Amino acid sequence: MTSNRPYLLRAIYDWISDNNLTPYMLVDATRSGVRVPAHVIKNGQVVLNLAMRAVANLDLGNEWISFQARFSGVSHTIQIPIPAVLALYAQENGQGMMFPAEEEGGEPPTDNPPSPPAPEPPSDGGGTGGDKPKRSGSHLRVVK
Repeated sequence: MTSNRPYLLRAIYDWISDNNLTPYMLVDATRSGVRVPAHVIKNGQVVLNLAMRAVANLDLGNEWISFQARFSGVSHTIQIPIPAVLALYAQENGQGMMFPAEEEGGEPPTDNPPSPPAPEPPSDGGGTGGDKPKRSGSHLRVVK
């Protein structure tokens, strides 16, 4: 029988979001396959904000959770195998669900993580490398 963890994660995520709260995920960063920036790991764990305003391309799959997020202004592709998720809870009140650490040897899922989306090309029109792009007039108007 397949694990119920990905189904519970999706349900708890929807419940937290539907109540206008901020979903936080606690991840065991020591597990094989976890891909997060090293500077955000504390005591072998990392807490990630999964709110729609904080992440892009969120995919809560059956084997992997993947998304793009910014850390210190730098965009990173985050990939978490489902067994590495220790908890999903609302930041405002702590309600959510904790999951037991699985003791299956720490092997990552058999399938490969989803490939990250292609980076967006710069929108400077392909001008010369070091030149600043020219700014056009604002499309906003002052209304009194």
